[in-house]
Amino acid sequence: MAEPSRRKRIWGWYFFDWASQPYHTLLLTFVFGPFFAGVATEYFMAQGMAEQAADARAQSLWSLGLTVTGLIIGFGAPIMGAFADTTGRRLPWIVVFSLMYVAGAGALWWTDPSGSNMWLALTAFGVGFIGAEYALIFINSQLPSLGDSRQVGQISGSGFAFGYIGGLTALAIMLVFFMEQPSGKTLAGLDPVFGLDPERKEGTRFVGPFAALWFAVFMIPYFMWVRDTGPGRKGHGVADALGLLARSIKGLRHRLSLTAYLGSSMFYRDALNGLYGFGGTYAKLVLNWDITSIGIFGIVGGISAALFSWVGGKFDRALGPKPVIIAANWGLIAVCVTVVGMDRTQFFGIPLAGDSALPDIVFFGCGVLIGGLGGTLQAASRSLMVRHTSPEAPTENFGLYGLSGRATAFIAPALIGIVTAASGSARLGVSPLIGLFLLGLLLLRFVRAEGDRDRWHIPSD
Repeated sequence: MAEPSRRKRIWGWYFFDWASQPYHTLLLTFVFGPFFAGVATEYFMAQGMAEQAADARAQSLWSLGLTVTGLIIGFGAPIMGAFADTTGRRLPWIVVFSLMYVAGAGALWWTDPSGSNMWLALTAFGVGFIGAEYALIFINSQLPSLGDSRQVGQISGSGFAFGYIGGLTALAIMLVFFMEQPSGKTLAGLDPVFGLDPERKEGTRFVGPFAALWFAVFMIPYFMWVRDTGPGRKGHGVADALGLLARSIKGLRHRLSLTAYLGSSMFYRDALNGLYGFGGTYAKLVLNWDITSIGIFGIVGGISAALFSWVGGKFDRALGPKPVIIAANWGLIAVCVTVVGMDRTQFFGIPLAGDSALPDIVFFGCGVLIGGLGGTLQAASRSLMVRHTSPEAPTENFGLYGLSGRATAFIAPALIGIVTAASGSARLGVSPLIGLFLLGLLLLRFVRAEGDRDRWHIPSD
């Protein structure tokens, strides 16, 4: 059988982003996350809690789920990446993690709207999310084989843009045909298709099986056109993998730029994940938006994410990824400052009428920037990591990148929870994200724009 052309390999690689993006768009941020928060709030209110306390308890429960899942992803990622590099196989792992994605997403159908099985729903979400994130590490490690150092930035940005278009398309389908509004009709005025019962929230709960089916179908081009490239050396198992990982971590002392970059991206990606993980739930719990409104908010964010990622890839190719990362960080800091500075009653100290639409309009604008600059930041970050990645161990290097992005995933949710509890204000609870973005920018000063893979070596035992 003839080997797929480079163009087909690139498009096959793009299709992973298209296939997997709904887990983030539909399940994490705009549909299941807010739905779960609403279910949990109603459950706790039925137990006798006041609405504000129930909102806080629901957000804490969602935060706990994301924290535990993030820790599992973070500490397992570099080990699995090293194991893939020592055995020379990546595609079998991607198959395993794809099955986790499908199983976890599909199981969300059984989420009980009464809240009786919230822990089961959180567990299912976590299984699928772990599968999606572990698969992404292996997918990212294939990027260096698709082009040279100047090309990978545009390839990365185009991949994210294509993925966001996929997430946007999936969200639009859910809004038009499945998700019920309070009236029981979808956004298009239709009854949920397949006879789904709006009283049981079956249209919204179908988001899990829908994401699973979407992933299974659109991963076909990936498996048809992408091949294992293989590492430069091979081992035989876990011992070799752990040895490689230990030597690579030890070798970080010789690579100031990579070490600073892993630390920088750890902080600013944690802040970005905080915005993603709590944007939809904030709209549900604080602004009292319904799921349909949050879905429309997601469409706006998805359009901007696709556009900004594509444009960001162009700037990455022209200027390199580091300036793009700096600009995106400052833009997201401005978003956080805006959110902290407003609520339903005032805008940076200026009183608002009780029925003012300004908070909704401003938050929609923030959604444009969160989606757009967030997509740009992720694409450029992946590109800069390529400039720090050795050809000898790309999966293990991206495992370290995954560790830096996930090992501290509990920080943003924990800080949001602590500050919210201390201040009694969900608005002020977002403020720690500003500090995380600033820490990321501070460490980025020590990162070489051209990378340091020319300095890579594995220390001897």
